[in-house]
Amino acid sequence: QVQLQESGPGLVKPSQTLSLTCTVSGGSITTSYYAWSWIRQPPGKGLEWMLAIAYDGSTYYSPSLKSRTSISRDTSKNQFSLQLSSVTPEDTAVYYCAPGLRRLSEYDYWGQGTQVTVSS
Repeated sequence: QVQLQESGPGLVKPSQTLSLTCTVSGGSITTSYYAWSWIRQPPGKGLEWMLAIAYDGSTYYSPSLKSRTSISRDTSKNQFSLQLSSVTPEDTAVYYCAPGLRRLSEYDYWGQGTQVTVSS
């Protein structure tokens, strides 16, 4: 069974860069699934798929966030990471990592999520 754990700061100031890491256990980010994604849910809103990194390092981005996001991985640690630049209070959300691409309804596993608040 795949387990995912998000980690990173819970509070980020406006204009700064948010960095989150997802640590995967029970599976490999290079072999278990085609891709691994970051998803977020702002308060009172629905889930939003953000970006993903595939087993071979290929990347996929949501057009609405592409200019501010990047994704990377450390295969030796079985981790992948999100960077979101120039954050504003509208980036306040619970951030999740999960194996899969854009079809959230098809996800087998989810991380527990981590709350990120953007505030000065």
